[in-house]
Amino acid sequence: MILSKIILPEISERNREFKEKGDINMKKYIYVGAGVIGASAVFMMTAFTDSETVATVGDTVIEKEALYEEMLAVTGEETLEVMINEEIIKQEAEKAEVSVTQEEIEEEMAVYEENYGSQEALEEALAAGGMTLESFEEEIEKYTLVEKMIGPDIEVTDEEIKTYFEENKANYEQQEEVEASHILVEDKEEAENIVEKLEAGEDFAELASEYSTDASNAENGGELGFFGKGAMVEAFEEKAFSMEAGEISEPVETEFGYHIIHVTDKKEAQEASLEENESDIRELLVNEAVNQQYPVWLDEIKESYEIKNSLSEGGE
Repeated sequence: MILSKIILPEISERNREFKEKGDINMKKYIYVGAGVIGASAVFMMTAFTDSETVATVGDTVIEKEALYEEMLAVTGEETLEVMINEEIIKQEAEKAEVSVTQEEIEEEMAVYEENYGSQEALEEALAAGGMTLESFEEEIEKYTLVEKMIGPDIEVTDEEIKTYFEENKANYEQQEEVEASHILVEDKEEAENIVEKLEAGEDFAELASEYSTDASNAENGGELGFFGKGAMVEAFEEKAFSMEAGEISEPVETEFGYHIIHVTDKKEAQEASLEENESDIRELLVNEAVNQQYPVWLDEIKESYEIKNSLSEGGE
């Protein structure tokens, strides 16, 4: 099932790799939520309404009320429009008896965490976009409500699925991948000593935690997860892909130091088949149609509501 609906900003090359490896179906977008404005400005504008000092410049005092007025002038109309749209979605969902469970939201979040490698990496990506995990969950809920209301009326033909598959076939193919862990140290002698410990039966993960200088994964036993060709430096990659599952290498020198590589699993390259990917493609195309139809749907629905917007010139 395609769950990845929201494109997040790229934080690092590592995160980009996680997204590319995790799911080429990260093509769903949230257009209905407040985003940065809704997540931050709405809170600020509703909170900063009393006279309290928020900053001083020399002898000059800047009060919350002045900050609120400035934010209202800059983002007020846009923020209010977002809030109106969200309320319309909420009321329409109630009329249609449509809801989103916490379990559905958690399933979505789990996919994002998997694509980014960890909850921490996801939080980093969200923070770069001005969001938190909590506001992100709210975006997921709002999108899913819209999808449930619009999606059932959308039809995707077998021919459309086939065309999409043929045009994007390379993205669905299983590339050859290796799952590995490593221990990174600065000098060859230390690496050779660690190899001797491994040959004597000591645990790889424990030795990684004790000796590895790769702070990003030493504590989890040096685990690197699955990676394809082109993801690692050449010497490391060449050795890892030449090994069998369960094998531990002699020290491998790279620009970072000396690596001891433990290959734990391998995935052979596989050609993609339409049958295996038909369901995912259908859902992806439905989602694209939802995003295309959402603005039209919202405009039509709005006509049935009496909306008074005092921030817009003349109101509505």
